[in-house]
Amino acid sequence: MTASQPELLYYCPASIGGIADYAHFQVVALAGLGVRVTLLCPTDWPHTRETAYAVRPSLLPSVGAKNLPRWQSRFRISRAIMLNQARLAATVRHESFRRVLCATYSEYLAPLWFKELRRLANTGVLFGAVVHDPVRDFIVGPKWWHRWSVACGYSFLREAFVHDDITLDTVQSMPRLHTTVIPHGIYSFPQPDTGRAKTRAELGVPQSATLMLSFGHIRDGKNLDLVLRAMAECPNFYLLVAGKEGSSGQRPVSFYQALASQLGVADRCRWFVRFIVEREVGNLFVASDLALLMYSKAFRSASGALNAAVFYRTRCLASSGPGGLRSSVEKYDLGVWVEPDAVGAIVDGLRQLQTNDINPRWCAYER
Repeated sequence: MTASQPELLYYCPASIGGIADYAHFQVVALAGLGVRVTLLCPTDWPHTRETAYAVRPSLLPSVGAKNLPRWQSRFRISRAIMLNQARLAATVRHESFRRVLCATYSEYLAPLWFKELRRLANTGVLFGAVVHDPVRDFIVGPKWWHRWSVACGYSFLREAFVHDDITLDTVQSMPRLHTTVIPHGIYSFPQPDTGRAKTRAELGVPQSATLMLSFGHIRDGKNLDLVLRAMAECPNFYLLVAGKEGSSGQRPVSFYQALASQLGVADRCRWFVRFIVEREVGNLFVASDLALLMYSKAFRSASGALNAAVFYRTRCLASSGPGGLRSSVEKYDLGVWVEPDAVGAIVDGLRQLQTNDINPRWCAYER
């Protein structure tokens, strides 16, 4: 380390999921460019052996709020937001960081915590954020509170990084906010340690079947119910669902399992409902024929799961609203993109993937 190295505080309140994965790989890349990075993260941050950056695990662990009453779940989440933002401000203030990059933009409860960060920004601290989800259409509380929160969340930022060309709705004029389009960036995972044939045999999936992989958090916006309905019309397709259940308020895995039974496709479904450790990821992708990225039309961001699929050279079937996912899939022929939220479109997409010779431009995407 030298005194001339640029120094950055990277704030990531998530320890699992797409935001945490992206943050880890981005911080590794920044450190590789010579930036001295300190990561302010939860106490359950999984990459504790990473030596490319300094880890400061002083934030609250990711909130586990399943099976709690709604009021209790929201209280715990709200408490975590407030305490983590307070610790961010205290770290910047006490350790004199001048550049801070937030792993994601957030407006939740912003009117209650933004003032201290704006005061720091007014003293010359440069704040930036990766705006993974630029369309903030998930409204908590009255609309006036939501719009005020969005404005407060942007008010102290000088730099916003987005994955697709978009005009951010900041509610109020933010003349000092500079927006930069950046690629999502590729991920790096361990190579598989079990061959395709062996993994499929362990899963009980015929070698001749087409195995679809739904990878990552299980939540409503990924349209698993529509995929199951499409499977009823596509008898040679099997489904592997690998990831943790979503937070409180999302349909539980038992809903999808019951639906699979009702549709007569349960015998073609495999469920790994848990956190998937890195050494397992490669085996699941190599055993699969395609990755499912079946987001609803409300999804207008990029997808970390797409970059895992690219790493393992797995074609995808994707849907979403306009944004980074659609543009990446179509521009680089990474699979088939279909209209969102429609069973018929999924059926057509599956048949197209099975019959058409698609040649993904993996290397062009990675460059």
